[in-house]
Amino acid sequence: MTPSYSDMARVFGHIGVMSFGGPAAQIALMHKELVEDRPWLDEQTYLRALSLCMLLPGPEAMQLATYSGWKLRGVGGGLLAGGLFVLPGAFVIAILVGLYAQFGDLPLVQSMFLGIKAAVIVIVLQALRNLSRKALKGRSSWILAGLGFLAIFALNLPFPLIIAAAAIWGYATAQPGETPPLSQVDTGATLRTALIWGGLWLLPLVALTLTEQTLLADLGWFFAKLAVVTFGGAYAVLAYMTQTIVDQYGWIGTDQMIDALGLAETTPGPLILVTQFVAMLTGQLQGGATLAIAAGIVALWATFVPCFLWIFLAAPYLDHISARPRLAAALQAITATVVGIILNLSVWFALHVLFADVGQSTWGVLSFPMPDWSTIDVTAGIFCLVAAVWIWGFKRGLGETLILMAALGAAVHLL
Repeated sequence: MTPSYSDMARVFGHIGVMSFGGPAAQIALMHKELVEDRPWLDEQTYLRALSLCMLLPGPEAMQLATYSGWKLRGVGGGLLAGGLFVLPGAFVIAILVGLYAQFGDLPLVQSMFLGIKAAVIVIVLQALRNLSRKALKGRSSWILAGLGFLAIFALNLPFPLIIAAAAIWGYATAQPGETPPLSQVDTGATLRTALIWGGLWLLPLVALTLTEQTLLADLGWFFAKLAVVTFGGAYAVLAYMTQTIVDQYGWIGTDQMIDALGLAETTPGPLILVTQFVAMLTGQLQGGATLAIAAGIVALWATFVPCFLWIFLAAPYLDHISARPRLAAALQAITATVVGIILNLSVWFALHVLFADVGQSTWGVLSFPMPDWSTIDVTAGIFCLVAAVWIWGFKRGLGETLILMAALGAAVHLL
Protein backbone atom coordinates (compact mmCIF):
# COMPACT_ATOMS: atom_id res chain seq x y z
CA MET A 1 0.00 0.00 0.00
CA THR A 2 1.38 3.40 -1.04
CA PRO A 3 -0.08 6.19 1.12
CA SER A 4 -0.70 9.70 -0.18
CA TYR A 5 1.53 12.58 0.84
CA SER A 6 -1.33 14.06 2.87
CA ASP A 7 -1.78 10.81 4.82
CA MET A 8 1.97 10.64 5.38
CA ALA A 9 2.05 14.25 6.57
CA ARG A 10 -0.71 13.51 9.06
CA VAL A 11 0.87 10.33 10.44
CA PHE A 12 4.50 11.48 10.52
CA GLY A 13 3.40 14.84 11.89
CA HIS A 14 1.70 13.00 14.75
CA ILE A 15 4.87 10.95 15.31
CA GLY A 16 6.97 14.12 15.36
CA VAL A 17 4.77 15.89 17.90
CA MET A 18 4.45 12.84 20.17
CA SER A 19 8.05 11.59 19.97
CA PHE A 20 9.02 12.17 23.61
CA GLY A 21 11.12 9.81 25.69
CA GLY A 22 14.20 9.11 23.61
CA PRO A 23 14.89 6.69 20.77
CA ALA A 24 13.41 3.57 22.41
CA ALA A 25 10.01 5.26 22.88
CA GLN A 26 10.21 6.87 19.42
CA ILE A 27 11.01 3.56 17.70
CA ALA A 28 8.10 1.88 19.53
CA LEU A 29 5.75 4.71 18.50
CA MET A 30 6.76 4.40 14.83
CA HIS A 31 6.29 0.62 14.97
CA LYS A 32 2.76 1.09 16.27
CA GLU A 33 1.87 3.73 13.67
CA LEU A 34 3.58 2.20 10.61
CA VAL A 35 3.41 -1.57 11.22
CA GLU A 36 0.63 -2.30 13.71
CA ASP A 37 -2.01 0.37 13.03
CA ARG A 38 -1.70 0.54 9.21
CA PRO A 39 -0.12 -1.81 6.65
CA TRP A 40 2.55 0.60 5.43
CA LEU A 41 5.60 -1.50 6.43
CA ASP A 42 5.91 -5.19 7.28
CA GLU A 43 7.69 -6.40 10.40
CA GLN A 44 10.84 -7.68 8.68
CA THR A 45 11.32 -4.51 6.64
CA TYR A 46 10.97 -2.40 9.78
CA LEU A 47 13.48 -4.48 11.75
CA ARG A 48 16.02 -4.52 8.91
CA ALA A 49 15.67 -0.75 8.60
CA LEU A 50 16.25 -0.37 12.34
CA SER A 51 19.43 -2.44 12.07
CA LEU A 52 20.65 -0.24 9.23
CA CYS A 53 19.99 2.94 11.20
CA MET A 54 21.91 1.56 14.18
CA LEU A 55 24.88 0.98 11.89
CA LEU A 56 24.85 4.57 10.58
CA PRO A 57 26.04 7.68 12.47
CA GLY A 58 23.34 10.05 13.62
CA PRO A 59 20.03 9.77 15.56
CA GLU A 60 18.69 6.32 14.74
CA ALA A 61 15.01 7.16 15.32
CA MET A 62 15.09 10.17 12.98
CA GLN A 63 16.86 8.07 10.35
CA LEU A 64 14.33 5.28 10.79
CA ALA A 65 11.55 7.79 10.11
CA THR A 66 13.45 9.00 7.03
CA TYR A 67 13.95 5.45 5.76
CA SER A 68 10.27 4.66 6.32
CA GLY A 69 9.25 7.70 4.28
CA TRP A 70 11.77 6.76 1.56
CA LYS A 71 10.43 3.21 1.42
CA LEU A 72 6.88 4.50 1.00
CA ARG A 73 7.37 7.41 -1.45
CA GLY A 74 11.04 7.69 -2.39
CA VAL A 75 13.17 10.77 -1.70
CA GLY A 76 10.14 13.05 -1.31
CA GLY A 77 8.64 10.74 1.28
CA GLY A 78 11.96 10.55 3.13
CA LEU A 79 12.24 14.34 3.26
CA LEU A 80 8.67 14.65 4.51
CA ALA A 81 9.00 11.99 7.21
CA GLY A 82 12.44 13.05 8.44
CA GLY A 83 11.56 16.74 8.42
CA LEU A 84 8.35 16.25 10.39
CA PHE A 85 10.26 14.17 12.95
CA VAL A 86 12.69 17.03 13.68
CA LEU A 87 10.80 20.31 13.14
CA PRO A 88 8.32 20.21 16.09
CA GLY A 89 11.16 19.72 18.58
CA ALA A 90 13.30 22.36 16.84
CA PHE A 91 10.48 24.89 17.21
CA VAL A 92 10.11 24.12 20.93
CA ILE A 93 13.89 24.33 21.45
CA ALA A 94 13.95 27.80 19.85
CA ILE A 95 11.30 29.01 22.31
CA LEU A 96 13.11 27.44 25.27
CA VAL A 97 16.38 29.15 24.37
CA GLY A 98 14.65 32.54 24.44
CA LEU A 99 13.07 31.80 27.81
CA TYR A 100 16.33 30.41 29.20
CA ALA A 101 18.33 33.44 28.07
CA GLN A 102 15.74 35.73 29.65
CA PHE A 103 15.03 33.95 32.92
CA GLY A 104 17.74 31.29 33.37
CA ASP A 105 19.68 33.23 36.03
CA LEU A 106 16.75 33.75 38.40
CA PRO A 107 17.17 31.83 41.70
CA LEU A 108 13.75 30.18 41.32
CA VAL A 109 14.55 29.03 37.79
CA GLN A 110 17.97 27.74 38.87
CA SER A 111 16.34 25.73 41.63
CA MET A 112 13.91 24.24 39.11
CA PHE A 113 16.86 23.34 36.89
CA LEU A 114 18.53 21.56 39.82
CA GLY A 115 15.53 19.25 39.99
CA ILE A 116 15.69 18.67 36.21
CA LYS A 117 19.44 17.95 36.38
CA ALA A 118 18.86 15.34 39.09
CA ALA A 119 16.28 13.68 36.85
CA VAL A 120 18.72 13.75 33.92
CA ILE A 121 21.27 11.75 35.94
CA VAL A 122 18.70 9.02 36.53
CA ILE A 123 17.54 9.15 32.89
CA VAL A 124 21.08 8.67 31.61
CA LEU A 125 21.64 5.80 34.05
CA GLN A 126 18.42 4.22 32.81
CA ALA A 127 19.63 4.54 29.21
CA LEU A 128 22.89 2.90 30.29
CA ARG A 129 21.06 0.02 31.97
CA ASN A 130 18.76 -0.59 28.99
CA LEU A 131 21.57 -0.49 26.46
CA SER A 132 23.90 -2.70 28.51
CA ARG A 133 21.25 -5.42 28.71
CA LYS A 134 21.06 -5.55 24.91
CA ALA A 135 24.69 -4.87 24.01
CA LEU A 136 26.79 -6.76 26.58
CA LYS A 137 26.20 -10.42 25.83
CA GLY A 138 29.64 -11.92 26.34
CA ARG A 139 33.02 -11.35 27.98
CA SER A 140 34.47 -9.55 24.95
CA SER A 141 31.63 -7.03 24.91
CA TRP A 142 32.15 -6.29 28.62
CA ILE A 143 35.87 -5.79 27.98
CA LEU A 144 35.11 -3.39 25.10
CA ALA A 145 32.74 -1.41 27.33
CA GLY A 146 35.39 -1.17 30.06
CA LEU A 147 38.06 -0.09 27.60
CA GLY A 148 35.71 2.50 26.12
CA PHE A 149 35.09 3.97 29.57
CA LEU A 150 38.79 4.01 30.44
CA ALA A 151 39.76 5.56 27.09
CA ILE A 152 37.49 8.58 27.43
CA PHE A 153 37.33 8.95 31.24
CA ALA A 154 40.98 8.57 32.17
CA LEU A 155 42.98 8.75 28.93
CA ASN A 156 40.87 11.55 27.37
CA LEU A 157 41.15 10.01 23.90
CA PRO A 158 39.04 11.58 21.13
CA PHE A 159 35.59 10.03 20.74
CA PRO A 160 35.95 9.41 16.96
CA LEU A 161 39.21 7.51 17.58
CA ILE A 162 37.55 5.27 20.18
CA ILE A 163 34.62 4.47 17.86
CA ALA A 164 36.93 3.82 14.91
CA ALA A 165 39.11 1.46 16.97
CA ALA A 166 36.06 -0.49 18.15
CA ALA A 167 34.72 -0.82 14.61
CA ILE A 168 38.08 -2.02 13.26
CA TRP A 169 38.41 -4.54 16.08
CA GLY A 170 34.91 -5.92 15.51
CA TYR A 171 35.42 -6.13 11.76
CA ALA A 172 38.85 -7.77 12.03
CA THR A 173 37.86 -10.39 14.62
CA ALA A 174 34.52 -11.37 13.05
CA GLN A 175 33.94 -14.89 11.84
CA PRO A 176 33.37 -14.75 8.08
CA GLY A 177 30.08 -16.16 6.89
CA GLU A 178 28.31 -16.88 3.64
CA THR A 179 26.69 -13.93 1.85
CA PRO A 180 23.61 -14.80 -0.23
CA PRO A 181 23.40 -13.59 -3.84
CA LEU A 182 21.82 -10.14 -4.03
CA SER A 183 20.41 -7.95 -6.79
CA GLN A 184 22.55 -5.20 -8.28
CA VAL A 185 22.17 -1.56 -7.21
CA ASP A 186 22.63 1.43 -9.56
CA THR A 187 26.06 2.76 -8.55
CA GLY A 188 25.59 5.78 -10.81
CA ALA A 189 22.53 6.81 -8.80
CA THR A 190 24.55 6.32 -5.61
CA LEU A 191 27.27 8.66 -6.88
CA ARG A 192 24.71 11.32 -7.86
CA THR A 193 23.10 11.07 -4.42
CA ALA A 194 26.48 11.49 -2.71
CA LEU A 195 27.36 14.54 -4.81
CA ILE A 196 23.96 16.24 -4.45
CA TRP A 197 23.45 15.70 -0.73
CA GLY A 198 27.11 16.06 0.16
CA GLY A 199 27.11 19.40 -1.65
CA LEU A 200 23.89 20.52 0.04
CA TRP A 201 25.39 19.67 3.40
CA LEU A 202 28.89 21.12 3.11
CA LEU A 203 28.77 23.98 0.57
CA PRO A 204 26.85 26.34 2.92
CA LEU A 205 29.53 25.72 5.57
CA VAL A 206 32.25 26.50 3.02
CA ALA A 207 30.39 29.73 2.18
CA LEU A 208 30.30 30.71 5.87
CA THR A 209 34.03 30.12 6.09
CA LEU A 210 34.81 32.15 2.96
CA THR A 211 32.62 35.07 4.12
CA GLU A 212 34.49 35.04 7.47
CA GLN A 213 31.40 34.31 9.57
CA THR A 214 33.77 32.89 12.16
CA LEU A 215 31.35 31.80 14.90
CA LEU A 216 28.77 30.38 12.51
CA ALA A 217 31.47 28.56 10.53
CA ASP A 218 33.01 27.11 13.71
CA LEU A 219 29.59 25.95 14.90
CA GLY A 220 28.74 24.47 11.53
CA TRP A 221 31.98 22.54 11.07
CA PHE A 222 31.95 21.24 14.63
CA PHE A 223 28.40 19.92 14.38
CA ALA A 224 29.12 18.53 10.90
CA LYS A 225 32.02 16.56 12.39
CA LEU A 226 29.75 15.48 15.23
CA ALA A 227 27.22 14.16 12.68
CA VAL A 228 29.86 11.80 11.31
CA VAL A 229 30.83 10.28 14.68
CA THR A 230 27.45 10.12 16.45
CA PHE A 231 27.27 6.32 16.72
CA GLY A 232 25.14 4.91 19.52
CA GLY A 233 22.81 7.89 19.86
CA ALA A 234 23.13 11.30 21.45
CA TYR A 235 24.03 10.03 24.94
CA ALA A 236 27.19 8.43 23.58
CA VAL A 237 28.54 11.60 21.97
CA LEU A 238 27.52 14.11 24.65
CA ALA A 239 30.73 13.69 26.66
CA TYR A 240 32.87 14.42 23.60
CA MET A 241 30.57 17.28 22.61
CA THR A 242 30.67 18.81 26.08
CA GLN A 243 34.43 18.47 26.38
CA THR A 244 34.93 20.34 23.10
CA ILE A 245 32.26 23.01 23.56
CA VAL A 246 33.07 23.85 27.19
CA ASP A 247 36.82 23.27 27.43
CA GLN A 248 38.13 23.89 23.91
CA TYR A 249 35.83 26.56 22.47
CA GLY A 250 34.40 28.01 25.70
CA TRP A 251 31.09 28.76 23.97
CA ILE A 252 29.03 27.95 27.09
CA GLY A 253 29.74 26.75 30.62
CA THR A 254 29.35 23.32 32.20
CA ASP A 255 26.16 24.27 34.06
CA GLN A 256 24.64 25.65 30.86
CA MET A 257 25.52 22.41 29.03
CA ILE A 258 23.74 20.35 31.68
CA ASP A 259 20.75 22.71 31.48
CA ALA A 260 20.75 22.27 27.68
CA LEU A 261 20.49 18.49 28.01
CA GLY A 262 17.74 18.78 30.62
CA LEU A 263 15.69 21.05 28.38
CA ALA A 264 16.33 18.88 25.31
CA GLU A 265 14.91 15.95 27.29
CA THR A 266 11.61 17.84 27.67
CA THR A 267 11.03 18.31 23.91
CA PRO A 268 9.80 15.94 21.20
CA GLY A 269 12.19 14.72 18.54
CA PRO A 270 15.78 13.44 18.76
CA LEU A 271 17.85 14.31 21.82
CA ILE A 272 20.63 15.49 19.49
CA LEU A 273 18.54 18.66 19.13
CA VAL A 274 20.69 19.70 22.08
CA THR A 275 23.08 20.89 19.34
CA GLN A 276 20.51 23.49 18.30
CA PHE A 277 20.11 24.64 21.91
CA VAL A 278 23.87 24.97 22.38
CA ALA A 279 24.29 26.87 19.10
CA MET A 280 21.40 29.25 19.78
CA LEU A 281 22.53 29.95 23.35
CA THR A 282 26.06 30.61 22.06
CA GLY A 283 24.69 33.01 19.45
CA GLN A 284 22.49 34.73 22.02
CA LEU A 285 25.42 35.25 24.41
CA GLN A 286 27.76 36.57 21.70
CA GLY A 287 25.45 38.57 19.46
CA GLY A 288 21.82 38.63 20.56
CA ALA A 289 18.64 37.18 19.07
CA THR A 290 19.56 37.55 15.37
CA LEU A 291 22.82 35.65 15.76
CA ALA A 292 21.03 33.07 17.92
CA ILE A 293 18.52 32.33 15.14
CA ALA A 294 21.29 32.09 12.53
CA ALA A 295 23.33 29.80 14.78
CA GLY A 296 20.32 27.56 15.36
CA ILE A 297 19.71 27.22 11.63
CA VAL A 298 23.38 26.38 11.02
CA ALA A 299 23.34 23.74 13.78
CA LEU A 300 20.17 22.12 12.42
CA TRP A 301 21.57 22.10 8.90
CA ALA A 302 24.96 20.65 9.90
CA THR A 303 23.38 18.04 12.19
CA PHE A 304 20.42 16.75 10.19
CA VAL A 305 21.16 17.15 6.47
CA PRO A 306 23.75 14.33 6.75
CA CYS A 307 21.00 12.09 8.14
CA PHE A 308 19.24 12.35 4.77
CA LEU A 309 22.57 11.78 3.02
CA TRP A 310 23.28 8.54 4.94
CA ILE A 311 19.77 7.16 4.41
CA PHE A 312 19.46 8.03 0.72
CA LEU A 313 22.91 6.52 0.14
CA ALA A 314 22.48 3.37 2.23
CA ALA A 315 18.78 2.52 1.84
CA PRO A 316 19.12 0.89 -1.60
CA TYR A 317 21.90 -1.30 -0.16
CA LEU A 318 19.98 -2.46 2.92
CA ASP A 319 19.83 -6.11 1.88
CA HIS A 320 23.55 -6.08 1.06
CA ILE A 321 24.54 -4.49 4.40
CA SER A 322 22.38 -6.74 6.58
CA ALA A 323 23.90 -9.84 4.94
CA ARG A 324 27.54 -8.90 5.71
CA PRO A 325 28.76 -10.68 8.88
CA ARG A 326 31.81 -8.42 9.30
CA LEU A 327 29.74 -5.21 9.19
CA ALA A 328 27.34 -6.70 11.72
CA ALA A 329 30.30 -7.52 14.00
CA ALA A 330 31.69 -3.98 13.64
CA LEU A 331 28.31 -2.60 14.74
CA GLN A 332 28.24 -4.93 17.75
CA ALA A 333 31.71 -3.77 18.82
CA ILE A 334 30.70 -0.11 18.50
CA THR A 335 27.53 -0.71 20.51
CA ALA A 336 29.46 -2.43 23.33
CA THR A 337 32.02 0.39 23.45
CA VAL A 338 29.24 2.96 23.55
CA VAL A 339 28.07 1.46 26.86
CA GLY A 340 31.39 2.55 28.38
CA ILE A 341 31.05 6.00 26.80
CA ILE A 342 27.60 6.45 28.35
CA LEU A 343 28.95 5.33 31.74
CA ASN A 344 31.52 8.13 31.45
CA LEU A 345 28.70 10.57 30.69
CA SER A 346 26.77 9.34 33.74
CA VAL A 347 29.77 9.90 36.02
CA TRP A 348 30.48 13.31 34.49
CA PHE A 349 26.91 14.56 34.97
CA ALA A 350 26.63 13.19 38.49
CA LEU A 351 29.88 14.82 39.62
CA HIS A 352 28.94 18.25 38.25
CA VAL A 353 25.44 18.15 39.70
CA LEU A 354 26.35 16.78 43.12
CA PHE A 355 29.52 18.82 43.72
CA ALA A 356 30.14 22.55 43.36
CA ASP A 357 33.87 22.04 42.69
CA VAL A 358 35.21 19.29 40.41
CA GLY A 359 38.92 19.36 39.64
CA GLN A 360 41.23 17.14 37.61
CA SER A 361 43.50 14.50 39.14
CA THR A 362 46.55 13.23 37.24
CA TRP A 363 48.36 9.93 37.73
CA GLY A 364 50.96 9.23 35.05
CA VAL A 365 49.18 9.14 31.68
CA LEU A 366 45.81 9.03 33.42
CA SER A 367 43.83 12.22 34.03
CA PHE A 368 40.31 12.05 35.46
CA PRO A 369 37.81 14.32 37.25
CA MET A 370 37.97 14.40 41.04
CA PRO A 371 35.42 16.25 43.19
CA ASP A 372 36.10 18.35 46.26
CA TRP A 373 34.09 16.33 48.77
CA SER A 374 33.52 19.36 50.99
CA THR A 375 31.41 20.96 48.24
CA ILE A 376 28.77 18.22 48.02
CA ASP A 377 25.20 19.47 47.42
CA VAL A 378 22.95 17.48 49.76
CA THR A 379 19.77 18.86 48.16
CA ALA A 380 20.90 17.62 44.74
CA GLY A 381 21.58 14.18 46.22
CA ILE A 382 18.08 14.03 47.70
CA PHE A 383 16.61 15.12 44.35
CA CYS A 384 18.49 12.29 42.61
CA LEU A 385 17.09 9.78 45.10
CA VAL A 386 13.54 11.07 44.57
CA ALA A 387 13.93 10.89 40.78
CA ALA A 388 15.30 7.34 40.99
CA VAL A 389 12.40 6.17 43.18
CA TRP A 390 9.88 7.88 40.90
CA ILE A 391 11.31 6.40 37.68
CA TRP A 392 12.49 2.98 38.83
CA GLY A 393 10.22 2.36 41.82
CA PHE A 394 6.93 3.77 40.53
CA LYS A 395 7.73 3.21 36.80
CA ARG A 396 6.68 6.75 35.88
CA GLY A 397 7.33 8.32 32.50
CA LEU A 398 9.96 10.82 31.41
CA GLY A 399 7.68 13.83 30.90
CA GLU A 400 5.95 13.73 34.25
CA THR A 401 9.25 13.02 36.01
CA LEU A 402 10.81 16.19 34.63
CA ILE A 403 7.72 18.21 35.58
CA LEU A 404 7.72 16.71 39.08
CA MET A 405 11.40 17.43 39.66
CA ALA A 406 11.12 21.01 38.36
CA ALA A 407 8.16 21.56 40.70
CA LEU A 408 10.07 20.00 43.59
CA GLY A 409 13.01 22.30 42.94
CA ALA A 410 10.70 25.34 42.93
CA ALA A 411 9.00 24.21 46.15
CA VAL A 412 12.32 23.77 47.97
CA HIS A 413 13.37 27.28 46.90
CA LEU A 414 10.09 28.88 48.01
CA LEU A 415 10.12 27.06 51.34
